[in-house]
Amino acid sequence: MTRPTDHRTAAQLRTRIASAAARLIAEHGIGDYAQAKRKAAHSLGLPESAQLPENAEVDDELRLYQRLFQNGEQNERVDHLRRKAAEMMAILSRFNAYLAGSVLDGSAGRYAEIDIQLFTDSAKDVEIFLLNRHLDFAHSVPRTDRAEAVLTINDDDAPINLIIYPANQERVSFKTRDGRVRPHARLDAVLKLLAAVPTENP
Repeated sequence: MTRPTDHRTAAQLRTRIASAAARLIAEHGIGDYAQAKRKAAHSLGLPESAQLPENAEVDDELRLYQRLFQNGEQNERVDHLRRKAAEMMAILSRFNAYLAGSVLDGSAGRYAEIDIQLFTDSAKDVEIFLLNRHLDFAHSVPRTDRAEAVLTINDDDAPINLIIYPANQERVSFKTRDGRVRPHARLDAVLKLLAAVPTENP
């Protein structure tokens, strides 16, 4: 029979792991949540059999950590990366560009990358377009089976990942590994986010 104290202890351990994982993501740029959680558990001296937190729990701890220790820096970083994303989305508008990931949801930290989803019938058309614009890119490994290709532009501020999907996937809801809907936004929505950022008085 499972006692209430067992549930509390397990929940406390998950919170400790999530907090340590969030710190690794924020301070060291680990982008893989599974890796961050494993490293966090190891750093806490927990066995490999320890129950790991869900990604949503890590996200909560990451936002808390950024708010407590990186608030001004992180807000400026998110705003800057959203502006970079908006510029690239405007350039790539013919390919139905959407912003996704941490730059959209506001959790982007020091080592964040910009994820832009493109929906088009030909990944090759995107490559030709970039070449004609003299934008250097490299092929990266797609993170999902749905993506046809990922082209990464190594911008000085942050890598820009162009994740290319078939055109008929544009209206499909994408989900994270733990079942949450992964939001994405068109350029007009990103511009509204930027417009909502208060400016400092001189």
